[in-house]
Amino acid sequence: MTTRWKRLGMAAASVALIATTLTACSTTESGSTTSSASADGLTPVKLQLQWFKQGQFAGYLAAVDQGFYRDQGLDVQIVDGGTDIVPQTVLAQGQADYAIAWVPKALASREAGAGITDVAQVFQKSGSRQVSFKNANINSPADFRGKTVGNWGYGNEFELFAGMTKAGLNPASDVTLVQQQFDMNGLLSGDIAAAQATSYNEYAQLLETTNPATGQLYTPDDFTTIDWNSDGVSMLQDAIWANTEKLNDQAYKDQTVKFIAASLKGWAFCRDNVEKCRDITVAAGSTLGASHQLWQVNEVNKLIWPSPEGIGMIDESKWNQTVEIAKSARNAEGSTVLTQDPDAEAYTNEYVTQALDMLKTDGVDVTGESYTPQEVTLEEGGK
Repeated sequence: MTTRWKRLGMAAASVALIATTLTACSTTESGSTTSSASADGLTPVKLQLQWFKQGQFAGYLAAVDQGFYRDQGLDVQIVDGGTDIVPQTVLAQGQADYAIAWVPKALASREAGAGITDVAQVFQKSGSRQVSFKNANINSPADFRGKTVGNWGYGNEFELFAGMTKAGLNPASDVTLVQQQFDMNGLLSGDIAAAQATSYNEYAQLLETTNPATGQLYTPDDFTTIDWNSDGVSMLQDAIWANTEKLNDQAYKDQTVKFIAASLKGWAFCRDNVEKCRDITVAAGSTLGASHQLWQVNEVNKLIWPSPEGIGMIDESKWNQTVEIAKSARNAEGSTVLTQDPDAEAYTNEYVTQALDMLKTDGVDVTGESYTPQEVTLEEGGK
């Protein structure tokens, strides 16, 4: 980790490359996007994802597939992310109308000057985990001492450093940090003792792998998982971010309410139609298999539902916890994610509240109080 939290402003050249490929919107002198109605009267809207299309984003894919955006007068194009794409930067530079990003890394970008605002907090729980083989005897962050610890970087590792900080570990000297690929091969090969994972993706990759000792797939009993929610250092993750400057424009404000309403309706649809959303995600071009995508949609639902205050509402206490951890947890170089509190425009419940009122009027269940997850059987390789 050679710079402050893994080059938070990173990849300007990559963002410039992205800009050349996004052609549906024009750009004003101030750098904000403007949209003109398409031939069918719909307003073109561009959504920048944090990663490639997968179950993590099933609600947005469903909103396209089921016509929820179209019902709001929007023609939404969903753009893949990747390791060299910073969605909040794409948004701030006017190359997308909205973006999906984890809160701490987006706040770091905002502190660095990106004009972005969290307008709907979709994930209410963290999906981040640190996973080890059970025989490694790693049962808490304190047990990382003297071990090889994997992290992805790119702003995805903040909770890991928060957990080590809370446990009194110095990540520069008490552990051996390993740059981890976005898979679990390092753990499976023995190169990493504790590997970073999300509950909905990389953890499933382990359970889709054959245990050479038994000839059967690995099971949860083979691993020990540290859940940052339980450890008290969880941070808010997937949120819908809007362009702060454009929120001064009434047309963009109205569009934002409509976009949020349709997106949240998509997530309510995926709560109630897990198999259908698996099929939508696979059809959208994911290279991951059907059982893996079913697992993803089911696990992501657990991070969203139930939402007692309404899906997308930003909980002030969870926001404050994210900010405090971002200001206090230190990486291997002693740096923190944030150096000060974000300003008042960093988040707002104004638009999601209006969107929820629209959905409730239409009879959509926006709290999911009776939600129960499914049991998913993974196949080898996630097929």
